[in-house]
Amino acid sequence: MPRTAAVIGTAIFFVFAPCVVAGVVPWWISRWEFRLPFLGVELTRFVGAALILAGLAGLVDSFARFALQGLGTPAPIAPTQHLVVTGLYRYVRNPIYVAVAAVIFGQALLFGDWGLFAYGAVAWLAFHLFVVGYEESTLKRSFGAEYEAFCINVPRWIPRLTAWRGGR
Repeated sequence: MPRTAAVIGTAIFFVFAPCVVAGVVPWWISRWEFRLPFLGVELTRFVGAALILAGLAGLVDSFARFALQGLGTPAPIAPTQHLVVTGLYRYVRNPIYVAVAAVIFGQALLFGDWGLFAYGAVAWLAFHLFVVGYEESTLKRSFGAEYEAFCINVPRWIPRLTAWRGGR
């Protein structure tokens, strides 16, 4: 896929996937109204804001890498031509899903909303089932030994403390 098409496709997918899952749906659940802080601790709001900011930064970085390095999109209908193993992918195999979950859980903490927390848990479970049931086998078929080495060295959900130096 040409780089311009990858950038446009990735931008479109960004609006229709993470913006809906981590923005529209949480707004629909909470209307972004502040409730009492979790466990009565105001500090949870700051933790929530930090998770949102970190998640957004991770999303933008990971999406850009898909378009610019992978020459494709995160959408299964227009996958990358190259396995992306740079940036946050050196720490965790699924930074987009981790980032979306961080944004959702961050909003739950920021707004003190247990409904958003439950939604975040359901969203993460859906991500896990999709990754295990479809994505990993598809990537193994597409990228073979390169993806297998990536899987051996980079954890699926909990980031490594040091960057993996294998791959490109």
